[in-house]
Amino acid sequence: MQVLFISFLLSFLGTMFIIRTSHWHGDLSADHDLGGVQKFHVHAVPRIGGVAVMLGLLAVAAWYSYKGIIERHAFWLLILVSLPAFFGGLVEDLTKRVSPLARLILTMIAAMAGFWLLDAGIERIDIPMLDPMVAFWPVALLFTAVAVAGVANAVNIIDGYNGLAAMVSMMIFAAFGYVGWQLHDPLIWRTAFAMIGAILGFFVWNYPRGHIFLGDGGAYLIGFMVGEMAVLLVARHEHVTPWFPLLVVIYPVFETLFSIWRKKFVRGMSPGMPDGVHLHMLVYKRLVRWAVGSPEARHKTTRNALTSPYLWLLCSTSVVPAVLFWKNPLALQISLAVFVVLYVLLYRQLVRFRSPNWLVLRKRLKSRKVVQHRPKASN
Repeated sequence: MQVLFISFLLSFLGTMFIIRTSHWHGDLSADHDLGGVQKFHVHAVPRIGGVAVMLGLLAVAAWYSYKGIIERHAFWLLILVSLPAFFGGLVEDLTKRVSPLARLILTMIAAMAGFWLLDAGIERIDIPMLDPMVAFWPVALLFTAVAVAGVANAVNIIDGYNGLAAMVSMMIFAAFGYVGWQLHDPLIWRTAFAMIGAILGFFVWNYPRGHIFLGDGGAYLIGFMVGEMAVLLVARHEHVTPWFPLLVVIYPVFETLFSIWRKKFVRGMSPGMPDGVHLHMLVYKRLVRWAVGSPEARHKTTRNALTSPYLWLLCSTSVVPAVLFWKNPLALQISLAVFVVLYVLLYRQLVRFRSPNWLVLRKRLKSRKVVQHRPKASN
C-alpha cells in the first residue's frame, strides 16, 4: 500500500501543479481544438497529465532505491524502456507534429528494449501450430514489439472521455496485480499498485469535470505499461496462459481491431484517419447526448462524464471473468468469445438507433425536460 500511496500523492500534486500553472504554459500544453470529430470538451484544457503519471512512477522508483528493495533495478529499467513511448506522445502533445506512425514506431522500440533488458518477450501464445514459430527469437522480438505497441495505441484510442482510459487502465492493472500477488511476484504486483496510484492521482482531477487530459504522452505511457506487464506475466510464469492478459485488455484491443476493419473495409478510408463512430462515441451520441441537458457548455461537460461509466461496465465483463478464471484457458477463451459477441451486438444496436430502453440515460435537468422519444437518424 505504500507504493500506491506514494505514486498517488506525487501524481495528485503534480497534476494539481500543472492545472494551477496552466496560464503559464497553456499556449503550448493545452488542447485548443474544440471542434474536432473526436473533441468533446468546451474550453482549452491541459493535455500533459502523463507528466504527473510519470512523476508518480519516478517517486516510487526513488523510494525503492532509498529502501533498497530488490525490485528497484527492474523497476528503473521498466521506466527507462518506457521513455521512447512516453516522450513520443509528450512531444506530440506539445507540438502536434508527431505522426501516429512515428509514435507507434517509438513504442515498438520501447518494447524491443524491454525484450532485451527485461526479458519481456512473447515466446508462446498457447496455440500449438504457432508456438514453434513464436519461439524463434527474431519472430518473438517482432511479435512482442507489435503486440505491446498495439496495446499502447489501443489505450490511446479509447482516451476520448473524462475518466474512460484512466479507469479502464486501473481495472486492468488491478487484475494484473491480483494475479501477480497470487504468483508471489513482487515486481508484478508492486508495479501494478504503482500504476494504479499514479493514474488515480490524475483521475481525481480528470473525472468528472475534465480539468486535465492524459494526452498522448500519458496514454502511450500507460498503454505501454499495460502491454509490458501483460508480456512479463506470461514470460516470467510458465503456467500463466497468454489468454489471461489478452482477455484483460480485450476491450481497448478489440475496439482498435474493430475500428481498423470498419474504416478500411466498410467505409473505405485510411485506418489512421479519425472518425466519430467509435463505440464510446456512439454511447455518447445515442445514450447520453440526446437524453441529458441542452446544447449549453455545462451540459456538454456533464454528458462527457456520464459516458464513461457505460464503458467501465463493458470493460468489467472481460476483466472480472479473467480474474475469476485466470488458471483456466478454456474458460478464458469462452469469456473472450462472449465479450466479442457482446461488443458487436451493442455496437450494432447503437449504430442502428435500436439501443435497449434500459441503457438509455434519462436525467431531468432544471434547464430542460428530458425528451421521452427517440431521436430521428441524421442524414
